[in-house]
Amino acid sequence: MPEITNVGTNIAEKSTVIWNVADMLRGPFKPHEYGLVILPMTVIKRFHDCLLPTHEKVLEQYEKVKTLEVVDGFLRKASGYQFYNISKFTFEKLLADPDNIEVNFADYLNGFSDNVKDVLAKFEFDNIIKRMVESNTLYLVIKEFASQKGYLGPDKISAVDCGYIFEDLVRRFNESYGEEAGAHFTSRDIIYLMTDILLCDTKFNGDTITVYDMAMGTSQMLSCMEERIHALDSETEVTCFGQEFNPSTFAIAKADMMIRSGDPNNMRFGDTLSDDKFKDYTFDRIISNPPFGIDWKREQKAVEAEAAMGENGRFAPGLPKISDGQQLFVLNGLSKLAPDGKMAIIQNGSPLFPGDAGSGPSNIRQYILENDWLETIVQLSTDQFMNTGISTYIWVLNKDKPEERAGKVQLIDASHCYEPRRKSIGTKRNDITDRCREMIVKAYGEFVNGIYGEKGGIYCESKIFDSVEFGYNKIVVERPQRDENGEIIKKKGKPVADANLRDTENVPLTEDIDSYFEREVLPYAPDAWIDRKKTKVGYEIPMTRYFYEYQKPENSEDILGRIIGLENSISESLKSLFHKEEE
Repeated sequence: MPEITNVGTNIAEKSTVIWNVADMLRGPFKPHEYGLVILPMTVIKRFHDCLLPTHEKVLEQYEKVKTLEVVDGFLRKASGYQFYNISKFTFEKLLADPDNIEVNFADYLNGFSDNVKDVLAKFEFDNIIKRMVESNTLYLVIKEFASQKGYLGPDKISAVDCGYIFEDLVRRFNESYGEEAGAHFTSRDIIYLMTDILLCDTKFNGDTITVYDMAMGTSQMLSCMEERIHALDSETEVTCFGQEFNPSTFAIAKADMMIRSGDPNNMRFGDTLSDDKFKDYTFDRIISNPPFGIDWKREQKAVEAEAAMGENGRFAPGLPKISDGQQLFVLNGLSKLAPDGKMAIIQNGSPLFPGDAGSGPSNIRQYILENDWLETIVQLSTDQFMNTGISTYIWVLNKDKPEERAGKVQLIDASHCYEPRRKSIGTKRNDITDRCREMIVKAYGEFVNGIYGEKGGIYCESKIFDSVEFGYNKIVVERPQRDENGEIIKKKGKPVADANLRDTENVPLTEDIDSYFEREVLPYAPDAWIDRKKTKVGYEIPMTRYFYEYQKPENSEDILGRIIGLENSISESLKSLFHKEEE
């Protein structure tokens, strides 16, 4: 893969500078309200700085065409973007007339094209402006954003970098609100790993590739995918689609798409689970980090109704626990993958194995594995996300596996493949560096059993399994009731089952049930039998078990010797301390 451009060196510093605008909001605004000012102002300033070089040209063009019924095309061409502003004001001109700052700022905002106004409407910014006017902070905020340190022009801040500034600001805003850990953000190192896995075997031919993110946040996964595809093949056209339910992050995503000259209509607002905005769409690549550990009570009615539609809906294979909707996003993604499509989606550990045979979670795993769509699972280290330190996994699903992967699943333990950060960001203490990413992508691409790197240091391990190895038959083992004399109680000539003695066994799909029963059950319970009507198929992926290595306990004599050594050391230290005090 080509080297990824090193951008964003000072992104954290830039977002900190912007967030420090909050200093002048103290008093009129509570800490959890700072983002209500800072987020829309950052978006506005980004629009402003993008349009500034062509501002006069747009005004000149507007004077020429303002009497025409349709002027959008002319003004967009003049601005160089899919949006424009016909107000005479800029931030510099607003500051030149402080007495009329409210009226002039309103004129400036009304000068934007309708698509920008639609973005700003999601912030409900009008009431916030009124509060800034009443507290005499509007001028101060505009002045701060107009300074050199508030500059967000594309000549200094790339589209990807600006996206990360937005994302960091959203993170700070959510933290001030005390948002749950599930509302996490995906750092660029993880996104680049996902993009490289999705693209490393792609054969580019200059056609169009469609990319979809079902929980796009500020759309940084889409931005990075577009960036990465163009790095690999500049001739390939990338069309991005995304859906988001949070109004602020949706507004940022749509603004970002407009600035990158994409189609803002492909960014759609709504709850992906209950209000699918891309019904009947299919996509070549899907990349997503949906919320995990979040219940789906709000969407329950709509989800259950769609599940009842069977194959005409997205959720026919099964429904997970109401407390955790992660697998619903997986099903949504699978329903939208093109016949040769590929998806990378981040999950926590819950979709791997919880849920008994016949349960919704197990049935969903069965659906995925028996259709042979699960290609790879990559386990990441802990402390990879800004808002949560839990273990996470990248699931790679492919509707068109290459022949050598057919009927196989690759598990990659990359929990040791990271480098500690010099300075943590929230709970993010570990980075997947270029070296680590290349190691993991190599393990994925080679598709063999092996260790990459050195155990005891930075390494990852790949193991290949047959898909059927994750399945099992759950059999119900019955034993007979007996009377007070120990005789078997029968009904119609058959033994009556004793519910108190009932047991279950999980028999691997790779084994014959009867052979297993004769070997593992009958020697210990000769009167037992299988109730075959109750047999259920289950699937689980106990990843930790597959990579577990027995560690021999330390010799007791060595432990004792170490304890005695510590005691002696402490004793000598105490003697030395008290000796000095006596002197």
